Amino acid sequence: MVMRHAEAIANRLGVSVAVGQLIAARGVKIEDADSFYNPSLKDSLPDPSSLLDMDKGAARIIAAITADEEIAIFGDYDVDGATSSAVLYRFLTSVGAKVRIYIPDRMSEGYGPNAPALLKLKEAGASLVITVDCGILSYEPLEAAKSAGLDVIVVDHHKAEATLPDAVAVINPNRLDDTSGQGQLAAVGVSFLLAVAINRLLRDSGHYSEALREPDLRLLLDIVALGTVADVVPLVGANRALVAQGLKVMANRRNVGLTALADVGRISEAPTAYHAGFILGPRVNAGGRVGQSQLGAQLLTCDDPIEARKIAEKLDKYNDDRRAIEAEVLDAATEQLEARYGMDASPDTITVAYGEGWHAGVIGIVASRLKDKYGLPALVIGSEGPNALEAKGSARSISGVDLGAAIIEAVQQKLLIKGGGHAMAAGLSVSPDKIEALTAFLRDHLRNQVVSARENKALKIDAVVALSGASTYLIDQIEKVGPFGAGNPGPRFAIPELDLIKADIVGQNHLRCIFKSKEGKSIKAMAFRQADEPMGHLLRTGIGRRFNIAGKLKKDTWGHTPKAEIMLDDVSLIGAP
Repeated sequence: MVMRHAEAIANRLGVSVAVGQLIAARGVKIEDADSFYNPSLKDSLPDPSSLLDMDKGAARIIAAITADEEIAIFGDYDVDGATSSAVLYRFLTSVGAKVRIYIPDRMSEGYGPNAPALLKLKEAGASLVITVDCGILSYEPLEAAKSAGLDVIVVDHHKAEATLPDAVAVINPNRLDDTSGQGQLAAVGVSFLLAVAINRLLRDSGHYSEALREPDLRLLLDIVALGTVADVVPLVGANRALVAQGLKVMANRRNVGLTALADVGRISEAPTAYHAGFILGPRVNAGGRVGQSQLGAQLLTCDDPIEARKIAEKLDKYNDDRRAIEAEVLDAATEQLEARYGMDASPDTITVAYGEGWHAGVIGIVASRLKDKYGLPALVIGSEGPNALEAKGSARSISGVDLGAAIIEAVQQKLLIKGGGHAMAAGLSVSPDKIEALTAFLRDHLRNQVVSARENKALKIDAVVALSGASTYLIDQIEKVGPFGAGNPGPRFAIPELDLIKADIVGQNHLRCIFKSKEGKSIKAMAFRQADEPMGHLLRTGIGRRFNIAGKLKKDTWGHTPKAEIMLDDVSLIGAP
C-alpha cells in the first residue's frame, strides 16, 4: 500500500518514485500532492483576519498613518525580532508612515518591552508602539505605557497565559482564545500577515494613487524566510510556502543588507534553508548576543551598499566573538555536568547548568549543544557574579516536550521572576537561590513527556541507497521536496558497507571522512561537533574498517564539478561485537 501510494504521487507529479516516497512518507494525500510539491502563498497563506485582533490592530495603524503619528516598532534582539521589525518598517515606510525601530540591549535591558524604554519612546514623539516577537507577557510595562497615554499593539507568537496584557490589540496565534490554527507561525510570519491586512485596508480605502503606488509585499519574503528558518518553527503549511517563495526572492539579491551578509558569509550559490539557518541567521543574531542589538534590524533595512557592507562585516566579527565565548561557556558547562553525573552518565529528565559570569548572549546556543549531546531538554543559566540577585537562563527542548508551557507554569508557581517561550525554546530570569527548586520542578513536570519522547525516538531512515545512487541527480530531486527544516526534515539515507579510508579533525571539533564502496566509488562525509563524541572516536579509530552510515545528502560545490557528500547522523561498525 505504501509503495502504491508513493507511485501514485510520483505519477501525478511526473517525478521519480524516490521523490514520491519522500512525499508519501510525510503523510501527504494524493489530492494534496500538487500543493505540497509546489507550495504557493495563494494556497497556503491564511486570511489575516482569521487571527484575533488583526483587524483592530490594522485599523489603529492606518489611523496613525492618516494622522501622521510617529510609530515605534519595539523588536526582540534575535533574528525573528530583527526580521519582524524590518518587515514592518519597510512596509510601513513604503506606504507613507513615520516609523522608527527600537531594539533593547540584551545585557542592560533584557528581553521584551520595559517601562523606561517605552516612556522614552513616548517622550521622543511616538504615540503608537508595535511590539514584535515580544510583549505577550509584558503586563507591567504595557500598563505603564497605557498610563502615559501610549498605545501599544502586541505582535507575538510565544506562549500566552489566560490573562492578556492591556493593549490596543494583541495579535498572537498562540493566544488561548485564538482559533486561527496558525500557532506555528514565527513572529515574522505574523508581522507579514499584519502587513497584508494593513495593505488590504489601504487599498480598499483608496489610499494608493499614481503618486503613491501599492507596494509589492512579495519583495519582503526574503526577510520573512530568514526569520522563519532561523526561529526553527515547523516548515509546514504557511511557513513552508513563505520560506519556499522567500528563498526565490533572496536569490534575486534585491535586499542590500542580505546581499552584503551573503557576500561576507561567502554564499556563492542559490540560497537554501541551510544558508538562512546556519550562515545568515547566526550573523544577524550575533549583534544581539555579544555586540550591538540594533545591528540586525539596521542591516535588513539598509539600502546603502557601502553602509550595509560595514554592518555585515561588524556582524561577521561579532559572530567570531560569539563562537569563542560560546566555546568557553560550553566547556565550563560540560565539565560541571561531567563532575556531577560522571563521564558516561546522563542527567535525569533535563540538563541544567549554572555558572557565574557566563555571558547571557551565548547561553541559548550552549543549551542547544547540551540538548544535542544528551538528547534531553537543556537549561543553561548565567549570572553576573556571586552577589547577583537575578540570573538569566535559556532553554532548548526536544521534540515532544513542551518547554514553553513548563516555564509559564514555573512563573505561576513563583519559581521564576519572569519567563516565557514556545514548545522548543524558552527564556527566563530566576533568583539564584531558587535554581535548585526550579530544577526539581522541571524534572517532575517534564518527566513523563521526556520518557515518552525518548521511547518514541528512533533514527528515521527514509531510504537505503547504494553509494552509486547517492548522486547530485538524486539531490536535485530531493530538493524539490524542500525547503527542509523543523517539521519537514531533510530525508535521511542509509548507505551500507563502506570502507573508511580517512578521518581528519577539521575546524572546531568536526570530522571529515572519506568512505569508499566495494566498487571503488568514494564519498566525503562530515560529522559536525563529533570529534570528541562516541561516534567521532569510533570513526577516528576505525580507518580501514567497514561501516554502515546514515545521514543527509547534500551537494559539495567546492571546485568546478559539484559532488554528493553526506552529513553524518550515525554510523555502525560492521562486525563489531
